[in-house]
Amino acid sequence: MATFLHRVGQWAFRRRRTVLLLWVAVLAAVFLGATSASEAPEGSSSMPGIESQEAFDLINERFPGAEADGAEARVVFVAGQQQQVTTAANRSAIDTFVTAVADGPQVAGATGPFDAEAVSKDNSTAYASVTYKVAADDLTDASKEALTKAVEQARDAGLTVEVGGSALETEAAQGLGEVLGVLVAAVVLLITFGSLAAAGLPLLTAILGVSISLAGITALSSAFGFSSTVGELAMMLGLAVGIDYSLFVVSRYREERAKGHEPQQATALAVGTAGGAVVFAGLTVIIALLGLSVIGVPMLSKMGLGSAGAVLVGVLIALTAVPALLGFWPDAVLSRRDRKGGSRSRKGERRSPIRLLRRSGSTKTAGASPETVGASTAKAPWGVRWARFVVRRPLPVLLTVVGLGALAVPSLDLRMGMPGEEAKSTSTTERRAYDALAEGFGPGFNGPLTVVVDAKGADDPKAAVAAVSERIDSTDGVVSVSPARFNEAGDTAVIAAVPSTAPTSEQTQDLVRTIRGERATVESDTGAHFKVTGTTALNIDVAQKMQDALVPYLAVIVSLAFLLLMLVFRSILVPLKAALGFLLSVLAALGAIVIVFQQGHGAGFFGVEETGPIMSTMPIFLVGIIFGLAMDYQVFLVSRIREAHIHGEQAGQAIVTGFRHSAQVVGAAALIMMAVFGGFMTGGESMVKMVGFGLASAVFFDAFVVRMAFVPAVLALLGRRAWWLPRWLDRLLPRVDVEGEALTKHTPAPQALSDSTDGRPSVTV
Repeated sequence: MATFLHRVGQWAFRRRRTVLLLWVAVLAAVFLGATSASEAPEGSSSMPGIESQEAFDLINERFPGAEADGAEARVVFVAGQQQQVTTAANRSAIDTFVTAVADGPQVAGATGPFDAEAVSKDNSTAYASVTYKVAADDLTDASKEALTKAVEQARDAGLTVEVGGSALETEAAQGLGEVLGVLVAAVVLLITFGSLAAAGLPLLTAILGVSISLAGITALSSAFGFSSTVGELAMMLGLAVGIDYSLFVVSRYREERAKGHEPQQATALAVGTAGGAVVFAGLTVIIALLGLSVIGVPMLSKMGLGSAGAVLVGVLIALTAVPALLGFWPDAVLSRRDRKGGSRSRKGERRSPIRLLRRSGSTKTAGASPETVGASTAKAPWGVRWARFVVRRPLPVLLTVVGLGALAVPSLDLRMGMPGEEAKSTSTTERRAYDALAEGFGPGFNGPLTVVVDAKGADDPKAAVAAVSERIDSTDGVVSVSPARFNEAGDTAVIAAVPSTAPTSEQTQDLVRTIRGERATVESDTGAHFKVTGTTALNIDVAQKMQDALVPYLAVIVSLAFLLLMLVFRSILVPLKAALGFLLSVLAALGAIVIVFQQGHGAGFFGVEETGPIMSTMPIFLVGIIFGLAMDYQVFLVSRIREAHIHGEQAGQAIVTGFRHSAQVVGAAALIMMAVFGGFMTGGESMVKMVGFGLASAVFFDAFVVRMAFVPAVLALLGRRAWWLPRWLDRLLPRVDVEGEALTKHTPAPQALSDSTDGRPSVTV
């Protein structure tokens, strides 16, 4: 692979104009497709294979014309202090509202509080229900304006009016997001490279990749059903990995130039070595994202597919567009000192070979003894000083990683669900409506259970439905059951059961399980079948589906990591260590999410106004993405250690050499990832904050704790045994040259190193 990528780098450098024109053509083509594509649909909540979805499907089948997932608005009226909504003036204002809304466009029906007994016991609060014939995403501006106008008229009459439901759902405030990530990335790159051009090149190529990916997703939105959520995730991941992959290549290019290679050869070597790590890391991310499709949730499958495409574009750009840009400005990405040194060399002043070796961090001989690892040198990079410390004291460093395991303990208390209006900001009308209903009617009123009764097989459908309603009403934890609403055929009915506890509470979840547990007896007595759905039931079903899929998915991901790393590093213990480290970082990130978003510790600092269950898709989502990102750091860091080991360095010195070349780059890449993900925490949506916090935390744990402490400590303890592989397995495994070992046989020594200024033999690396 290294030889092939070496040729790709050479070709891109030589044909730089052609390469850039091709990428510009691709960008123009996808933008043309995006401009002519229809608008992206909203994310589908369809969850095949769960009871709640089957109940929704049954409602849509038996009640044609009124979709179960159609838009709805629950309009809450609250009287002033020491007043009641039943006074003549307030009652007239509410009746006027119901009449006006019922005649609005796309309205299926409007029910006032006085007709449906929707008035609180103290007469302080009432609500009206408005249902629409279409989903919320299909509501026209005229429909929304009609509802908004009626609400304003009711407010003018002196009532406090708030609107819950999906009809007038408030858009979450947009945070700095990717803008903050790009700004932080620019600062990190500038500090790392000390060159504006070197800092700007990864940003430029990452923005190019994200632009192509987003335009491509928009162009394919109708064909694949991509929603706006798919684009947001693709942008977040594409920006993060795009910067990192370009960073790896540019960093290796600067290193090869420092050794004395000409620009073209340095570019080819950078693509042949760092490019191999980029390809492998990118493939692991893509495989993990595509693996989301096996879970059976369409939303996750689409998000995985769109994000995998963004990562693929990032890999291709790093392998082609980056070397092409290096061809246009070969010296611009170098530090000012290196540019001055290069200009002096071109004027005839040869640089000292020993000085070049020192600057490239390769002054130690291949056979350096472990004792020399502890030797101090002036102004050694922080990565070298840290590696020496770890090699000298691997056990104490390894014990500090126990803290990561302690942080993972709260993940055992993980409760999954789908945060609703209770998790929104109090500045939104949905949250205020939620609080008003909870105060006026009880905490369970915001999460009624919808029970669909299929009485086709019953001798007396109405009697069977009545018996089911009575049985549910007598269940502990049920406050009330609404009158049954039958379809035109009279063989199917829908009833609503109001729990006594909040929608996200464990008691309400137990209630759903209790009702479903009594189903067999009820169906045997009545001959009617029923299914339970609604927000609470849907959360339980989705959480259970995700929980059932998490362990198998995690097992597949860890097994895949083990096999891929065994193939690359030709070792058994190294991939085993990597898999264990990956599990530590993921579980610690889940523990941190539970601490903040579920238990509420530090929630105010992160702008989380309401704690509750963790988004059901979050654990699997986190596992899939972090697996790929963790492999970035694993491959880039350990491949440099193995490269030094292959060239004859002993175990301890190989670790120091690997950190000398890669610690700074891995640290910068991790900071950039954290900035991109953390930027999404500035938005107003609780779920987006949760995703940003979880990913940023996982990157921090994996890059700075696992890869920087756990990995070198274990390698130091194992010594040469870390690279052990049975001979029979060594013969079976194909060779993947990520370190670029094959290139050393075909690459001429740098001119500045092979020419001696005094006639003595040259110094070689």
